[in-house]
Amino acid sequence: MPSRRNLLGAFAGVAFCSCGLLDAAHGQTGTTPREAVAVGGRRVKTIDVHAHCVFAEAAAQLGAEAAPPNSPVRGNDETVITLAQRFAAMDAQRVDMEVLSVNPYWYNKPRDLAAGIVRINNEKMAELCAAHPDRFAGFCSLTLQDPALAVQELETAFRRQGLKGAAIAANVDGVEFSDPRFAPVWAKAEELGAVLFIHPMGTPELNRRFAGNGWLGNTIGNPLDTTIALSHLIFEGTLDRHPGLKIIAAHGGGFLPSYADRSDHACMVNPSGCNAAITLRKRPSEYLNQIWFDSLVFSPEAIRHLAAQVGAAQIVLGSDYPFPWQMRPVDHVLACESLTPEQMVAVLGGTAARLLNIPV
Repeated sequence: MPSRRNLLGAFAGVAFCSCGLLDAAHGQTGTTPREAVAVGGRRVKTIDVHAHCVFAEAAAQLGAEAAPPNSPVRGNDETVITLAQRFAAMDAQRVDMEVLSVNPYWYNKPRDLAAGIVRINNEKMAELCAAHPDRFAGFCSLTLQDPALAVQELETAFRRQGLKGAAIAANVDGVEFSDPRFAPVWAKAEELGAVLFIHPMGTPELNRRFAGNGWLGNTIGNPLDTTIALSHLIFEGTLDRHPGLKIIAAHGGGFLPSYADRSDHACMVNPSGCNAAITLRKRPSEYLNQIWFDSLVFSPEAIRHLAAQVGAAQIVLGSDYPFPWQMRPVDHVLACESLTPEQMVAVLGGTAARLLNIPV
């Protein structure tokens, strides 16, 4: 067994502090333990399924697209993890465990370059999670522009590297996930029981309309990207062909859960806009009940609405850390009076633990 010092020094591209590191690695900042979350007197293990990191060695091959630490976007300076800093942030958030993911900026890169980036990401992610299994789990990266390779990467990551599934964008360089070329990837995910975390990368084809105040390319573009992806998976029959897929949709699933009932009427109002050869097994809105959604919707009322639409059992905790969208991700769940104590426990960590096979 290597010493703690040697083990911590084994990572390339993960930054380390010295003084407070050993205390932080035990889930402490200095000498003060992190505040536990309890519901009805019951201790809850909180699991944040939507947290990001970057591995410097892989990011260096992407250049500016990897959102380096000097980016004007707040939080980028913490994507290359400094353990003491990250643990302190998690403690302040009352987050026991983060399920880490790397945003896939490589889908438009040459296949071999992308494969090299993915290999580094998955190796480093596995090392980091293995060294700190009480604080980190991870999603793997995939070279989805080559679905056959992605199948191999997913199997290796899940069976050999201990990762929980894959973080994927909402399309592959403009090709929708409902395209038949990706069917082997979804079939492998079903076979393994691996979770697919869909995280949007924006809708650049609308950049002209997004120009102006408000960072609309992200504010609107990212949720829209997820909405389009999920809608294609539903309407093209992908979720019928792969009913065992375990999908988590970031940012509360985008706009779809807020207006899902409209999907049930589209083909009735305009049959010519729908493919008569595709017969769905249930109403489009019903497919939301087989997708999981993170809680990054900001308010107790938004949690209430999301639960009313998709079911509280389909919601898992998400923060988007280190990007400061919601720095207290537990609070609006605890403040949602429509959730029962049992539902709160599930949202805060119980559902994620079951879905991702994480010990509680």
